[in-house]
Amino acid sequence: MVIVSERVLAQTLLAQGRILGASPLPADAMLSSVSEPVAIVRLLHRLFECAVACADPMRRLAAHLPPKPAGRVVVVGAGKASARMAEALETAWGPCEGLVITRYGYARPCERIEIVEAAHPVPDQAGAQATRRMLALLSRLGPQDLVLGLISGGASSLLVAPVAGVSLADKQALNAALLASGAPIDRINTVRKHLSLVKGGQLAAAAAPARMHNLLISDVPGDDPAFIGSGPTVGEDSCAADAVAVLEQWSVAVPDTVRAALQQGSGVVRTTDPRLLRVENHVIAAPIQSLQAAAALVLEHADCEVRLVGDALEGEARTVAASHAALALEIQATALSRPVLLLSGGELTVTRRGDGVGGPNAEYALALALALDAAEGIFALACDTDGVDGAAEVAGAVVDPSTLHRAATLGVDPAQALERNDAHTFFAALGDQVVTGPTLTNVNDFRAIWIAPRASH
Repeated sequence: MVIVSERVLAQTLLAQGRILGASPLPADAMLSSVSEPVAIVRLLHRLFECAVACADPMRRLAAHLPPKPAGRVVVVGAGKASARMAEALETAWGPCEGLVITRYGYARPCERIEIVEAAHPVPDQAGAQATRRMLALLSRLGPQDLVLGLISGGASSLLVAPVAGVSLADKQALNAALLASGAPIDRINTVRKHLSLVKGGQLAAAAAPARMHNLLISDVPGDDPAFIGSGPTVGEDSCAADAVAVLEQWSVAVPDTVRAALQQGSGVVRTTDPRLLRVENHVIAAPIQSLQAAAALVLEHADCEVRLVGDALEGEARTVAASHAALALEIQATALSRPVLLLSGGELTVTRRGDGVGGPNAEYALALALALDAAEGIFALACDTDGVDGAAEVAGAVVDPSTLHRAATLGVDPAQALERNDAHTFFAALGDQVVTGPTLTNVNDFRAIWIAPRASH
């Protein structure tokens, strides 16, 4: 995939302090001096806004479209960015026939493409009904037709077609259990593929013999199309036994019907299946590009050093936070001559331990604040680029040296909040949540840590 070389190039340029594709900062966001706490927090917010804007399908999609054919074009898609992708497509090509499924609240106006809203992250009947209609639409195509697929993060929950013997209620229980298990997203998607009639290349197979050109926005570490939305347009070589192994490794309790279905195998489409010969998959937006845009912005407007910690980080949110806090303190202890900005992306997980309201980004921020222990001059922001951290309508949170002191003044216990997975409630009490509403894109986590020299504070 072309995106692999782009990731390597971007990482190399960041390491050298050079950035491709710098996006200008809006005039009202110009920062002549980044030294006061308010200015630093404002900068972190602007960097997140820049990262989200970089992944806007209106900016990314048109350049990746194939030549518009003279014959029939059918558009299908699913994900949190899919409605915006459909809007961008019709802006470029005019009215198109098709059906796209997105999250509630994420619909966009389209002339002919039908936009259906459904539940995420736990699927519902609206998603199941729309998926059946999508499969029926694809079943009527011939070799002269073109299918344009628009896939982004969230498609795993929005494309709902359980295998025989598994009900929607079973899928809902399974999704909830998987999300609470702490398993990495690629392992979760392995289970989803083998319990579906549409994931693991089966959507593409349904379109055969038509030609299929897919545009994907990556929300997975490594940007592998096979894991974006559980790979509905990409062949799969794992087997049902691999899905069972995931359930056992992460102690995921599932209905008996799910285990019975996995014992019977699955219908995922192998990578060598001839039905995939006319299928192309192109990643048009990925976390590295958003990190690159944020780095370009800060280097243009602030005298600092930018370091990329990684664009594909995985792991338990609180564990990664502790590691990043240790790194930040180590960097600050080296007698810095100017600030250092640490940027990272990827997708962290949370193992459900308590009954609180939280998400990976807020839990990372809370654990980071505890590990930093009010260290002077260190600020951070952790947000999901889709505007939804966990199941809450909150993107994430910001942390500054006063976080723990303000919490103590309010009588809010950060350690107890972390133990209960209640990070959103904690940051709501402090007024430090980041709330964006639907961003209409999704390139997953964005994290930024600003480390000021000790002497300047």
